[in-house]
Amino acid sequence: MEATAQEVDATVRAAHAARASLADRAVRSAFLRTAAEQLEAAKDGLVETADAETALGPVRLTGELARTCFQLRAFADIVDEGAFLDVIINHPDDTATPPIPDLRRYKVPLGVVAVYSASNFPFAFSVAGGDTASALAAGCPVVVKAHPDHPALSELVAKVLRRAAAAHGIPEGVVGLVHGFEAGVELVKHPLVAAAGFTGSVRGGRALFDAAAARPTPIPFHGELGSLNPVVVTEAAAAERAEAIGSGLAGSMTLGVGQFCVKPGLVLAPNGAAGDRLLKSLTDAVSDTDAGVLLDHRMRDNFIAGVAERAELPEVESPVTPGAGGEHTVSAGFLTVSADKLAEEGAYDLLLEECFGPVTVVARYEDEDEVRSVLSRLPGNLTATVHLSSEEAAGEGRGAELLAELTPLAGRVLVNGWPTGVAVAPAQHHGGPYPATTSTSTSVGGTAIERWMRPVVYQGAPEALLPPELRDDNPLGLPRRYDGRLER
Repeated sequence: MEATAQEVDATVRAAHAARASLADRAVRSAFLRTAAEQLEAAKDGLVETADAETALGPVRLTGELARTCFQLRAFADIVDEGAFLDVIINHPDDTATPPIPDLRRYKVPLGVVAVYSASNFPFAFSVAGGDTASALAAGCPVVVKAHPDHPALSELVAKVLRRAAAAHGIPEGVVGLVHGFEAGVELVKHPLVAAAGFTGSVRGGRALFDAAAARPTPIPFHGELGSLNPVVVTEAAAAERAEAIGSGLAGSMTLGVGQFCVKPGLVLAPNGAAGDRLLKSLTDAVSDTDAGVLLDHRMRDNFIAGVAERAELPEVESPVTPGAGGEHTVSAGFLTVSADKLAEEGAYDLLLEECFGPVTVVARYEDEDEVRSVLSRLPGNLTATVHLSSEEAAGEGRGAELLAELTPLAGRVLVNGWPTGVAVAPAQHHGGPYPATTSTSTSVGGTAIERWMRPVVYQGAPEALLPPELRDDNPLGLPRRYDGRLER
């Protein structure tokens, strides 16, 4: 049932009222760990409901729930360690030019965070996903706008989180949930919402981003909107292992029926015998892939129309034709085109746009200049990949140059791998230049917590008035930089 404007207001106000309950870091970390434990305890019912709504399958969903619980515990560890507070203390120094007063800096939570769930990850990018986990870890209550593809699961997960909150004396309003398109619009406009996290389409994300910026008080909007995830295969790499690259590409582009945000959607492969071998391997592997179910019929319709429109372009070929696989399924496939068609603005620009589902475009290039020309036309991406030969990987040839060319295009640059599979790790970055994301932040990994905090500096404040995080005796035992020295 869609939430009314009044219901959105009440939900946001309940979350806002719960802020103080998250002030104690020990309570926050315990809450996150309890949430993970209770999600695991409810696994069977949650997975069954998720499968009924998404048809993603129990194996995939069980793994995704495990990832979600891992994220919650990882952020609990980050909260316990305390380095995310970024404590810096400078004592007065009259000899400096200009003189330095007593300065003490750390980060504080922004306030209520609006979280917009994704369709393709009903656990890991939804009610208890990374945006929620990182916001709660930062000390921010959340209000989640449920995705319409899994409303029942959203309600169940929200109940689990609220039970976990209650177990630690935290008001259940700390995790709010609303349904409906208009509710999502009302949410980003609410004056008590301090920031927003979104995963979805360019169209929907940009509309919310603009609404967040147009508020009387604009707020940070961290949106993941879409990505082509280009792959460059050098001629030497194709000559060395064409078959392995072809089969690896097939596995990556069809994983999860091509419904991952990091699916490789454009591949620059060489002309010639080595490139032909790569295409044969790709053809064989994709031909053996079973038809699959997309998350909803709207996505299925968009996929079928999108691949048909691309396939109708002159000189575009379909070695394995993607499209309708049955009444409810789609079949995987790929398109090929000469890379020079993509080097200049025109009708072929459509091939440089993401098509959500199990399809990729293989652009065959003649030389390095064509590769540079195509790369120069690409928008921002979450990932960019290069496949090098063993000699190129050892520093011979254009390996380093290609890495430098790909770096401005993406937040994660891969060598001799595939972008599907986003590890939850401290060094991970899941973001990229616009339109991949609307900010420079990550939505996966430990530094995702930074999105929901802001720095504050106290100048000349008496020790007795300072929060314990900024006192000289460091009663909380926090990592900090103290007069220029890093203290652990």
